[in-house]
Amino acid sequence: MQHAKYMRQALMEAQKAYKLGEVPIGAVLVCRGEIISAGHDLRELLKDAGAHAEMLVLREAAQKLGDWRLNDATLYVTVEPCPMCAGAVVQYRVGTLVYGAPNSKSGSIDSILDIVRQPQFNHQVEVISGVLEEECRDIIQRFFKDLRSKKQ
Repeated sequence: MQHAKYMRQALMEAQKAYKLGEVPIGAVLVCRGEIISAGHDLRELLKDAGAHAEMLVLREAAQKLGDWRLNDATLYVTVEPCPMCAGAVVQYRVGTLVYGAPNSKSGSIDSILDIVRQPQFNHQVEVISGVLEEECRDIIQRFFKDLRSKKQ
């Protein structure tokens, strides 16, 4: 299954973030079977609240492809995107979004809001959820468990 293959790449990116002490969220953008960009959260390192994995990957992909319209692309992300990232998925015209674990705190696809499937917008995004959900949930839970134990 191709979705699992690319989600494993996103999980590898999440692991890189974990090692840096960043929230372990990874993302990969694929176009016509080729990984165009891959990245992970870098908010702490860059001191930038907008340095989410999805935002970094979308910007890089647009630069590489020479177009901000990513209609033929699929974005894989380990955790359901927040409102900012879900909005960016719409603005970049991403064709398909695939995510692993739901995000009960700020998920803006299926958990709290549904930004990407608003009929009023001129672009609709296909969504596939739950790909490698257990692995995606596990890395996030381990990170915050480790963080809490370090604070004690």
